[in-house]
This record gives sequence, C-alpha cells and structure tokens, in this order.
Amino acid sequence: MNGTAPSAGAMLDRLETYVRHESPTGDAARLDALGELLLERHRELGATVRRVPSPGGDHLVMEHPGRGAGAGAAPVLLLGHHDTVWPAGQLAGAMPWRVHDGVAHGPGAYDMKSGLVVIETALELVGSAPAQRQHPPVRVVVVADEEIGSPTATPLVRECADGVAAVLGFESPHPDGSLKSGRRGSTRLRLEVRGVEAHAALDPDAGVSAVDELVDQLILTRSIVRHAPGEVLCNVGTIGGGGRTNVVPAAAWAEVGLRFADAESERVVLDGLGSLAAIRPGAEVSTTALSRRPTWAQSPSSADLLATVEAAARRLGQSIAGAPAAGGADTNTTGSLGVPTLDGFGPRGAGAHATHEQVVVDSLPERALLVAEVLTIL
Repeated sequence: MNGTAPSAGAMLDRLETYVRHESPTGDAARLDALGELLLERHRELGATVRRVPSPGGDHLVMEHPGRGAGAGAAPVLLLGHHDTVWPAGQLAGAMPWRVHDGVAHGPGAYDMKSGLVVIETALELVGSAPAQRQHPPVRVVVVADEEIGSPTATPLVRECADGVAAVLGFESPHPDGSLKSGRRGSTRLRLEVRGVEAHAALDPDAGVSAVDELVDQLILTRSIVRHAPGEVLCNVGTIGGGGRTNVVPAAAWAEVGLRFADAESERVVLDGLGSLAAIRPGAEVSTTALSRRPTWAQSPSSADLLATVEAAARRLGQSIAGAPAAGGADTNTTGSLGVPTLDGFGPRGAGAHATHEQVVVDSLPERALLVAEVLTIL
C-alpha cells in the first residue's frame, strides 16, 4: 500500500451507522436490515454478493475478485459476524452511541461491528492501490449467529474455507492489540434426565427422581473432566427441573459449558459425556450438543501466516504479535481444519459483552492499513 491512512472520521461514521442498526442474535428482521447495508457496501466495492437463508437471520457471502497476477490465486477468507449479544433498545438505554476522548462507545461497537468496518476499508484500499499492486481474490463471510456458537453458520464457514489460502478473523484482539493465533475448543451441552413421577410421601418407591439423577450425573461430569489429559474448564451455567416438593420429579436438565486447551482432552471429555448412562433403574439420560467449536491449536501454518503479518506490519511502521486466546469464534472451525488462520484483526478497545464496550478510534485506520498490506503480500 502507499501508506496513506484512510479517514478515521469516515470509518467512525460507518461504525455509527452499523451500531445504530441494532442486531440482536435471533432477531431476523433487524439482522437482515443491517445485512442489506453490508451487502450494498460490498456491491459498491465490486463484490458479487449472496444471502444464505437462516431462520434467525441470513448469513452473508461476498466474493471480491483478485487483481493482477494474484487474480487466479487461491482466495483469502475474511470472517466476521453482525449479530450482537445486546437486546434491541440497549442503544436508547444503558449504552447510547457516543464518542469521547477518541473512544467510541455503543452496543456491538467492539464486538464486532468495528471489525466489519475494517474489512470494508481494507478492501477499498486494495481496490484503489496503484495498478502494479496485486492481490488474491477475497471471500468475505459475515454470519448471523456467532454469539450463540454459530449453530447454523458453521457448515457455511466450513464450505467457504475449502480451498482458501488463509483465513483472517475480525474479532477483537488481545487487550494489547496482539492477534489471536489459537483458541480453546468450546462446547455447550444440554444434559437431560427423565424420571418417574410419584407422590413423594404416599408412594415414593414408585418414583424415580430426575433431580437426584441429574445431581449424580453432574458429579460424574466433574469426574470425567478431572481425568482429562489436559486442562478443561467446566461450568454448569443453567439448571432446572421438578415442580413441587410433594412430587418425585420426572424431569430435570442442565446446560454445561466446556472449554478445551487441546484436542485430545476435547475428544476424551465429549466421548465420556456422550456415553453417560442412568444410575437409577427407570431413569433415562441424554446429552445434546447445543453448539460446538473445536479446539484450534497453534500450528506451523498459522505461525507462517503470523510471520507474514508481522512483515506487513513492519513495512507500515507498526508492530504486531500473536498469542492463543481463551474465547471461541468461527476461526475455531477454520483453524481446526488446518487452514492457516489468525484472528483479532478488529481494532483495539475493551468491554466485549459489557456495558462499557468501546473502540479506540485511531486504531480503526491502523487495522485497515495492516489488513490491506497483508492482502497484497499473501
């Protein structure tokens, strides 16, 4: 690139537009309204665009042609999402859009509508670069259900990652601005128990307590996790069942969140939880995966990609590093497939999923310049 930074003001205006279009996960009408703005912007930038229908809001795919000698190369995949954790009305309540001391605040500003602005601006930069600057085709995928584990988007992400040279994710970076070079595996399971209802005083032996069975199954769950070969985080986040104290409960359930540092621990724990059997005669136990993001471990291919990004940063007078992250994202999917992957190309900021969510405005053009430079040397 020629090193001329894009306008922070123009990027901020675009970010404000996107933040003001609230887009909670599952609100198809709001997501699709924002999606149309995104598609229109990518049409302006020369992309062929399509919607991928989904009941909770359509996913978006935008295909940008390559340039020069890079036109026939394998594409680079840019990954993002346009759903947020915030309900509609948050903007008019606890999280109004505002810019103060070079920091922009608002629901979804950091996670991750600012990343979408970085994508667009980087593509605008490579499109306006001198004719001799080549770049490969760029495929942009923006999904609508990332905040709940991408249950409908994951097959699309897998499909769109097939045959690409590299994947860049536009989630937020580490607090110091470093990129994310790996992610823990993340799985949400629902553990359900069926028992037999009976009067708790007059005929207790005829009943089978689903609540008691669930308690014992959760103890077994902890044991399975404890005996995994590597570190596993386990959180029983939601639990329910039963109804009245004079009735042996016939149903109980829990939702369990799991994080895996390595693929072998992930396999051992998920195999174990998938084979849970009832302890009490007459009880039934089942486990259902609500969402799953496989472990993305650091790999030589991702290390090579990071070295390329570091070189691009040096050419711009920037400094960048990479480190694994605990949180999950769609880059878990591509990284686990062995595709060279890096995440965290969104701007610096703070407060993902928190009411103080914020973006450092000056880092918007910095990130766009870096991504544009990376695209021209991949």
